[in-house]
Amino acid sequence: MVLAYAVFFVSLAGLVGLFGLKEWETRSGRVSFPALRGKLDQWAFFFKDVMVALKADAEKIPPEMLHLSRILVHEIALSLASLLRYLSLQAHKLAELVSHKRNFVRRAPRSEFLKKVIDHKNRTDAPPDQSV
Repeated sequence: MVLAYAVFFVSLAGLVGLFGLKEWETRSGRVSFPALRGKLDQWAFFFKDVMVALKADAEKIPPEMLHLSRILVHEIALSLASLLRYLSLQAHKLAELVSHKRNFVRRAPRSEFLKKVIDHKNRTDAPPDQSV
């Protein structure tokens, strides 16, 4: 924060000094440091041209960033979909591994009730059901 104040006040003093120098040159009719001023003017025009070119380039940045972010989101979505597909397949493999259905072997029932039901169902000599 102190650095910001220092830069501000140095810049303000520089501007006041330049305006004071310009006023003094106007009143006296003399130009101080003419060779240096010519070089500084050339540098000022060069920096102005650079700033105009940078502004033109900076106007291209938001659309490019939007395009790059769209591509990035698309790639992330594809990668995530691929990962989720892989995890889904692995979950199915795990479910199949722990499932009793892949090695299912039918055994005789242990319950007496179920044994009687199966015997009753398998009897061929039972009379047909007369309840109508």
